[in-house]
Order: sequence, then C-alpha cells, then structure tokens
Amino acid sequence: MSTDKLHVDKELSWLSFNERVLQEAADKSNPIIERVRFLGIYSNNFDEFYKVRFADVKRRIIINEEQGGDESAKHLLNKMQSKAARLGERFDELYNEVLLEMARRHIFLVNEKQLSEQQITWMRKYFRAKILPYITPIIFNPSTDLLQFLKDESSYLAIDLITGDQKQRALIEIPTEQVDRFIVLPKEKGSRRTTIILLDNIIRLCLADVFKGLFEFDEVHAYAMKMNRDAEYVLTPEVEHGLLEQMSEGLSQRLTQMPVRFVYQRDMPVDTLDMLMKALQVSNYDSVVPSGRYHNHKDFLGFPNVGARYLENPPMQALESYQLANTQTAFEAIKKKDVLLYYPYHTFEHVTEWLRQAAYDPKVYSIKINIYRVAKNSRIIDAMTDAANNGKRVTVVVELMARFDEEANIEWSRRLTEAGVRVVFGIPGMKIHSKLCVVSRKEEGKIVRYAHLGTGNFNEKTAKIYTDFSLLTADKSITDEVRAVFDYIENPFRPVKFKELIVSPRNSRGRIYNLIDNEIANARNGIKASVTLKVNNLVDKGLVNRLYEASQAGVKIRIIVRGMCSLIPGLPGISDNVSAISIVDRFLEHPRVAVFANNGDPFVMISSADWMTRNIDNRVEVGAPVKDPDLKKRIIDILELQFKDTVKARIINKDMDNRYVPRGNRRKIRSQIAIYDYLKQSEKQIKKKTEKEKSVDEQPDR
Repeated sequence: MSTDKLHVDKELSWLSFNERVLQEAADKSNPIIERVRFLGIYSNNFDEFYKVRFADVKRRIIINEEQGGDESAKHLLNKMQSKAARLGERFDELYNEVLLEMARRHIFLVNEKQLSEQQITWMRKYFRAKILPYITPIIFNPSTDLLQFLKDESSYLAIDLITGDQKQRALIEIPTEQVDRFIVLPKEKGSRRTTIILLDNIIRLCLADVFKGLFEFDEVHAYAMKMNRDAEYVLTPEVEHGLLEQMSEGLSQRLTQMPVRFVYQRDMPVDTLDMLMKALQVSNYDSVVPSGRYHNHKDFLGFPNVGARYLENPPMQALESYQLANTQTAFEAIKKKDVLLYYPYHTFEHVTEWLRQAAYDPKVYSIKINIYRVAKNSRIIDAMTDAANNGKRVTVVVELMARFDEEANIEWSRRLTEAGVRVVFGIPGMKIHSKLCVVSRKEEGKIVRYAHLGTGNFNEKTAKIYTDFSLLTADKSITDEVRAVFDYIENPFRPVKFKELIVSPRNSRGRIYNLIDNEIANARNGIKASVTLKVNNLVDKGLVNRLYEASQAGVKIRIIVRGMCSLIPGLPGISDNVSAISIVDRFLEHPRVAVFANNGDPFVMISSADWMTRNIDNRVEVGAPVKDPDLKKRIIDILELQFKDTVKARIINKDMDNRYVPRGNRRKIRSQIAIYDYLKQSEKQIKKKTEKEKSVDEQPDR
C-alpha cells in the first residue's frame, strides 16, 4: 500500500488482478481446455506487466538514483517481485494439475522422452519437412551483441555443443510464427489417447540433426530461455521526420531496449547462464526467473481442443438487434430510435454492415472514424477504402501509438492513404483512444448525421471475447459534438466546448467531479444519492479522493473493476459506503460505464476512458450520455445482474485476497450467462412490441 495508506499501489493491484485470472485456471467448474487457456491469458498478461508496469518502476528507480530521490520505488519493486514469485509458484502447480486432468480425458502433452519408436520415426520426418527450414542457429560468444537480435516475443533454446572440455554455444529461436506450437501426433492403432507435443520438444528430439555435418561435437544440450524488454520508446524530435518515419524508428528502438525480465531453464549450466546475462546486460533491478523447460506459455491461449466438445465452453450464438435486423437500412433504424449493442452478446456485424452500407449509399457524402486497434482482416478498413473508391469524403484518425499495435497501424495508414482516404495522426504526444464514427448523409436537402460512440475498439475479433457497449444515434445534439471532436483532433488549439459529451482532456475531470459533487450535495440534503461505476482501472488519486469524500457524505458507491483499483473500500470513516467487486469469466469485462442517481432521474454514461490520470488528462477520450429511457434501464439492469453474481465475482478489499462473493442462501447467478439470457429476452420483447405496433398501424380506418 502507498505511504498515505489510502491508495493501493496500482502495480500491486494489477498483480492481484492477474491472480484472479489464475483463479479461473484453478476453477474446476471450468472446462479443462478453458483452464489451460486461462494459463495462457495469465502468461500473456505477465509478459505485458513486465514490459510496461515493471519497466516503469525500474526507470523510476534509475531516475531517483541519479537525482538522489526517495527509496519508495525500490520498496515497491521488491514487493512486486515477491508477489510475482508467489504467483509463479502457483502457476507451476496449476500447470501440472491441468496436465493430469487432461490425461484423465486421454489427452497427453508429452516431451521428447515419452515417445514410442513409431512416434519418433514420424516426428523426425515431420521435423525435416516442416520445422528445419525455419531454423537458423545464431552462433554466439562473449562478444556477440544479443540485444541487437533477440526478440521480445520469442522463446529460445540456448545450445551447448560440447567436444571434450570445449564448449561452443548457439541460440535457436522457436519458430512459432511459421509452425504451430502444438503438434498433434497420429493416433497409434488401438489407442484411445491423443498425444500432443510442443514444438520446442520436437527441436530437442532432433537437435543433433541441426548441427551434424557442420560442427564437430560429442554432446549437444538445449536449455529454454526468454526475455522481456522495456516497451517504452522515445520519438525523434526532428521536424523533417514524418510521424510514420518516427514511429518506425521508435519500434526499432523498442527492439533494442534493455531487458527487464530474464527467464531461464533452472538446470542451465552456470557458465552458460552467466554468459547470457552478461551479454543481455541484465541488471540488479531486473527480474531473473529460474523456470522449467517451457516458456511463452501465452501460446496456450490457442491450445487446441482435440477431445470431446464439452472440454471447452459451448459456443454462444451472438444475438441480432431486432431494430437493425428488421429494417432495410441501418440508417432507418438509428433515425427512428437510438440503438444500444452489447458485445459479444450482440453481433458486431451490425456495425460492419452499417459502414458497408455507408460505403456506397448515394446519400452519404462523408465518413469520419478513429481507429485504435482493428482486426487483422478488418472489414472496417475495407469499408473505408470502398467508401473512398465510391467518391465519399473519408477521414480516418489512426492512433499510431496504440501500444503493441503500432506496426499494424502504420501499415493500415499506408493502405488507407493509397486508397485515397484522408489519414490523420491526431495530436502530437496525446493518444486518441475514443471509439467514434460519424456518417454524414444528405436527406431531403438537409444534412443528417449518424454517430457511433463506444467503449471498445472497432475490432471484429475482440468483439467476440470482450464485453463492450456501442451506442448508435442520430440525436443531433450528440452527433454535432462527435463531429466537433474530430475537428478538435485536427485543430486542438482552437476553442471548443462540449455540453453533451464528456471529452478528455477538455472537460472530463471537471464534469466527473461535478457529477460526484451533485450526489454529495443531494446526500447532505437528505436525497437518496448513489454512484455506480464499472471500469477496467480505477487509479486516479483525484477521482478516488472525490469518491472517498462522497462516501463520507453518505453517497452509496458500488464499483465493478476488472483490473487495477487504488481505492480501498470499507475503511472506517473514509469509505464505509463503498463496495467493490471484480468479475473474471469467459469474456473479458471491458466497458466503462457510470450511473449517477441524480435525484431520481439517473444520469447514465458510457465512455472509452478508464479512471486513470492518463485517460482523464492526457488522452482524447469520449464519454456519452445515454438518453433513451429504455436503453438507460437496459444498462442499469445489466449492472445489477453483475452485482448479483454469486459465481465469478470477487471482493475488492485492502488485503487483495480475491475472496469470492459469498453466495449464502442466494440462488446461483453467473452474470455473463444471465446477461445473455436477459438480452435475448429483451430482443424478443422488442420484436413483440414492434409487431404489435405494426399490426395496429396496418388496421384500416373505421
């Protein structure tokens, strides 16, 4: 906890979040293949933690040492390493547990020493045909500059070639970009078992074949290793460099950034380990982790189900919005009534279909959209290029600094530009994280605008696994301001005011403070007051302190937070009126939503912004009020279902012990399933109501 005892360090809170992911791998009520995949999610999260959170604390330590600052960052780093080590031990336990569980279901993940002669023969042929063409060892010695070519995302085998008392060393990258990490072996006759082997172990089996004929050796041994680099980079300030060129330089810089974490096979010889650590310039502040034979467990995200269908979650058929599915065009539906979609329960195809229609609708003359992360084969990008080819005025704001998506976004920018799309890179030094699109249409001599405001990215892939809201509206007071946001992005120094939208960095902090202050005033006047909040992260101290103030005034505050939470519920005299939960389940909880009681007329907003300082003060983010009474009720109902979760909800408290919400005598509610059922029923009710109204309209006058 921080020195002021009122705020949890965000890094420790993040580790607590990843522990909740690990709990899902431990939960035996989850299908076994899903448990394996949660281990992959946990590992992938940890890689990013070291590249971003851990690296940031390390930089703070170095700066403090140079400036003679305080020691708090060192103490925090020690706590982080201690917590990470405990989680690593738990990971290893669960990894072995799920392997045994799979074996009970006749699925065996084996190493190269557990193969039959028949399997070895097949494996050697497979290696020569499918794997060897992608292996080129790097021969290294103490003078080799490993930092120049070791990849952050890759796992390696450190090779010792031994001849007598002489040793030569090499590195082999596991070629997971070209070959599947998990190889399913042909079933042996009469056997029920399915055998899977890791790509790493095939290379270990055939290791001598890589070097025979080129090197003399008596023995050859392989030891797994990987590293994570600091993900930060600095853009060059030269004016003559375009932003695309600067970003390319920045990405190259990331490739040679210093390591922050080095993971190695624990039985690696000391001399080999010492040489690697020296070559990689591993410092006293870096995390050095002895581990097993397999690294990059993040690949287990894609672990195949080679058994019965019940070994993974059953598919959940995405729902259609009756409003959008039963009109000739999306524009007709949106103009009639605001539409609220909630992914992945609703299909994202409604958005891609709307933009597909806009791309060739003769009434549409302009489309503006901002993209942060898009799918690999993006229909959104296709629609923008098609629109440009059809003579529409298309503007795409591309966020080149979307972490770990920079390279993809550089390529999208080039493709869009070549298609005649006007590409804008936004405000220097400030990420564009909003999820906006506005389509302008000429209808009966007037300009009518249709807007999308969302909590998640325009990404078909993540819309299947992240929960997120999309609001589609033709409300002029909203759509005009969405258009004004795009103008602000292109001209950030021109004066602009927003009355409807909550826009970072222009007015978000002030507007949120005012909304909380209104609840404080109501509570002090004896009016029922409450704040209901759902975010990914709650770490901005100003906002946390304002919520503490509201709690002390008698405002009831309920929070659903997926990740980091610096606020501590239940502190006597400080946060007695605050309760918080976290839900980790099949889908990643991603929306940002706030509901303020507002004296009986709830103010409901969805937003792209977490309650973090960077999102409030240093990025372009947009929050939008949900005005339609039916849609407000839908959001409130969804939140209430989550607060009633008795299966996947954990309590957020000062101890960060991730205790599950006690069920007591309440019925079993798994909110993600309950929400699907709720929305399915809602769509049926909308259909019934619409058909009834249509039937009345079609009756002849009497």
